[in-house]
Amino acid sequence: MSFNATVLTLYPEMFPGPLGASLAGKALSRGDWSLNARQIRDHATDKHRSVDDTPAGGGAGMVLRPDILAQAIDAASPADDPRPRLLMSPRGRPLDQARVRDLAAGPGAVIVCGRFEGVDQRVIDSRGLQEVSIGDYILSGGEIAAMVLLDAVVRLLPGVMGNAESGARESFETGLLEHPHYTRPREFEGLPIPEVLTSGDHARIEAWRQAEAERLTRDRRPDLWEAHCAASSAKAAKNT
Repeated sequence: MSFNATVLTLYPEMFPGPLGASLAGKALSRGDWSLNARQIRDHATDKHRSVDDTPAGGGAGMVLRPDILAQAIDAASPADDPRPRLLMSPRGRPLDQARVRDLAAGPGAVIVCGRFEGVDQRVIDSRGLQEVSIGDYILSGGEIAAMVLLDAVVRLLPGVMGNAESGARESFETGLLEHPHYTRPREFEGLPIPEVLTSGDHARIEAWRQAEAERLTRDRRPDLWEAHCAASSAKAAKNT
C-alpha cells in the first residue's frame, strides 16, 4: 500500500509545488505515494465562503472556525481512517527524524494547514489533531510546513532513494550531524581533499567520518551532542 497524504488547506493550488519535482515528484508519478489537496472553504455555509471569525475574548487577527474545519476533516478522514491527523503549528511537537521514520512506515497522513491567528482549540481536541512544528519561527500558513514534512517522509519510502544507505548515514539518523563530503577535483582553489579519504584505508575513513560527525555535532548542536552522549552511556551500562 502506498503512502496516502491528504492536505486540508485554503490554498490547494500550492500543491504539489516542489513535491512534484525531483525524488518526491518521480515517486508521485510512479504511485509510490499519493497527494490530495482539499479546499477547506468547500465546507463553508455562507455566500462569502467564510472560514474564520474574531477570537473569543478579543485580540488581533482571526481564528479558523471549528465547525467548518471539523466538516472538512470528517469528509477527508472518516472515523475508520488509520492515518494520523496532523496540524502544522509553531506550538507543536518539533518534527525530528524519528517522527519522520514513524510516519514513513505508516499508511499516510491527514495534514491540516492553519492560517490566520490559529485554529479553534475545540476542533483540535475533538478531532485528535497532533500539532507538529518544523521550527521556532512563524510562517504565513501551514502549507510550506506541510511540504517540508512530506518531503522528509517521502524520501524514506521504499524505492524513492536510489541508494538506501544514503538515508541511513545522513544527519540525525545516528543522533549526530553528518560528516563533511568531498569529491573531484582532488584540489580546488588550493584546498585538497583530506588525505585520509584518498588513502583507500576503509577503517581509517570510517574513523575520520565518525570523528568529524562528533566534532560538528559537539560544536554546532550541543543539544544533540548531550543526547548522543547520554544514549551512548546508557547503552554501555546496559552491555556491562
